[in-house]
Amino acid sequence: MDTTVRDIIENSARQSYEGSIHFGQVIGNLMNAGVESYFADYRSPSTTYYLPSDENIRLILKVPQLKIAHVFDKEAIQNAIRGAQRGEVKYPQFLELSMQAGCIGYFVWITGRHVTYYGRNGETHIEPFPDANCRLSS
Repeated sequence: MDTTVRDIIENSARQSYEGSIHFGQVIGNLMNAGVESYFADYRSPSTTYYLPSDENIRLILKVPQLKIAHVFDKEAIQNAIRGAQRGEVKYPQFLELSMQAGCIGYFVWITGRHVTYYGRNGETHIEPFPDANCRLSS
């Protein structure tokens, strides 16, 4: 993997954890770097970023020190998503809220323009990218 692409991925992840950039900026950065998707796994804890060539990079995911709920609460996940879209919920808080809602991780399909959230028993919630609210640049 090109070092420039790796640096963009690592910097976007760091800034997201810090709460200094929003989801749309993360997606814009990753899209510009050629990332087609990534998977955030709360249980490993890691995030794996994939390029169209199938090259990938796996980074440690800094999840809150709390147990993931056993019940998958789609409404609570949607509320966390809406808060993030409005800029009221930054990534560290989103991790906490989604874990409390029983989410074990999510797959962001950049080229497919949606996110799939997963529960412990295979439940899913698919959230399309919001065209009006998800700015893809800073």
